[in-house]
Amino acid sequence: MDVRDIVTRISGSYHPDLGLVTQAIGGASTVHTPSGDVLRCHVRGRLRKSGVRILPGDVVRFARVGDGEGVVEEVLPRRSTLVRPYIANVDQVVLVASLAEPPPSLDLLDRLLVLTQAEGLQAFIVWNKADLVSRAEAEEYIRVYERAGFPTAVTSPKADLGRDELLRGLSGHLTVLAGASGVGKSSLLNWLLQEKRFETGEVSRRLGRGRHTTRAVELVPMPGGGWIADSPGFSVLDLSELSLERLPELYPEMGRMRGACRFTGGLHRNEPGCAVRDAVCAGEIDPGRYERYLRLLGELEEAERRRYQ
Repeated sequence: MDVRDIVTRISGSYHPDLGLVTQAIGGASTVHTPSGDVLRCHVRGRLRKSGVRILPGDVVRFARVGDGEGVVEEVLPRRSTLVRPYIANVDQVVLVASLAEPPPSLDLLDRLLVLTQAEGLQAFIVWNKADLVSRAEAEEYIRVYERAGFPTAVTSPKADLGRDELLRGLSGHLTVLAGASGVGKSSLLNWLLQEKRFETGEVSRRLGRGRHTTRAVELVPMPGGGWIADSPGFSVLDLSELSLERLPELYPEMGRMRGACRFTGGLHRNEPGCAVRDAVCAGEIDPGRYERYLRLLGELEEAERRRYQ
């Protein structure tokens, strides 16, 4: 997916004066044009006064003002907007979890999946650092999420494992990487690009987590097509504004059982005739993932109580 493809997808038609913002720092933006040029652009005065914030992933209308220079005159309507990181028009989130060093945080992974589903974006799980565990150990995690309905890839830059599979998953998408610090996101990007473009950080042996290495969000083209952005590592996601009723819909394995429960609109916790709880008991839904769902459900209930106190 080149710039022309993105411009056409976002705007609905092709125009040579539309481009893709790949980085925005302060008042300057890097804009890639359909013709292959890269422009350093500032924002037109009237647009700047309107308070609009230019984001990586934006499709903008630009005017050339000199060699390699331009002015952003308009930001086209966004199809999606993420706040952390600030990025527009993403259609896929690659959720990176390390199989070891640090061990996978399934609570964080499930929260990221809920957030991705809530935003209407496609989720793709990458199980990284596969060289540090046996295949049987990896399968304990992989099987749970594949059965839930999420596409996955198993990777190891050190062992050169899974690169082609991951590139196929990125092709045709505008993707953002998400995951805790230390899971190897920057190393993955360098490996995919076959160049050391992103700074990497070693995992702290004492704390068991990585140092934050990403500073500014930047979209980069992938060798197999598509564009991808790294995001700062983080470990806390605020989902307190999510409604209780919507949460079960954001778990695909529960959503597939819509209509099978005795009571519609249930939370799958203690209602009689609950097909989801029956599926957990039968091993059709992973018990660990269900327990993490109940914890998140409890957090949302507490947040709702605080709002109405």
